Amino acid sequence: MAQVDYPEPVKALIVQLKQLPGIGPKSAERISVWMMQKGPEISALFSDIVRTAGDTVVECRICGFFATEENGCAICDSAQRDGSSLCVVEQPTDILPLERSGAYRGHYHALRGRISPLDNVGPEDLRIRELVERLKAGEFAEVILALSSDVEGEATGNYLAELLGEFAEIKVSRLAQGIPAGGGLESADELTLMRALQGRVGI
Repeated sequence: MAQVDYPEPVKALIVQLKQLPGIGPKSAERISVWMMQKGPEISALFSDIVRTAGDTVVECRICGFFATEENGCAICDSAQRDGSSLCVVEQPTDILPLERSGAYRGHYHALRGRISPLDNVGPEDLRIRELVERLKAGEFAEVILALSSDVEGEATGNYLAELLGEFAEIKVSRLAQGIPAGGGLESADELTLMRALQGRVGI
């Protein structure tokens, strides 16, 4: 007797959900079953939202944060930002914890990763060329390296510190106390981030 399983459309949905970060096989199955039990109204709503986000959200060409063609980038298009300071982060999602801390009101630059030889990620794979071009074209007085404190983050920070040494007029600093060793910005609370920003040191 053939083993009973979900219909093919449900199995296909489970397969796709398993590809999402943090979603394992059991979670993907539970989400799929929940959506099917809720009926076409819920599944259609999710489908429309995912399609709209995929069609309208783009990467800001300047800072690397999320933007839309219609409304642009909330950071780069704002006249209220401190134009003398540039904070370099690994991922666009690292920008939000810093914003929520309220301790920083300058501009950002997301690298879209970090140097990791074991993963075959080198400087040329990151948005480092764009960073250098921004510094040459802008009037920044300080660059803050807000990178993870693990091995890859330290390697990326050291590489950038050496690279940015050619800009003698720009102070280069990095986050100080507050960020735990081996931890990233996404796991730090707002007070920790505020203290790390306020206690940054030159390098």
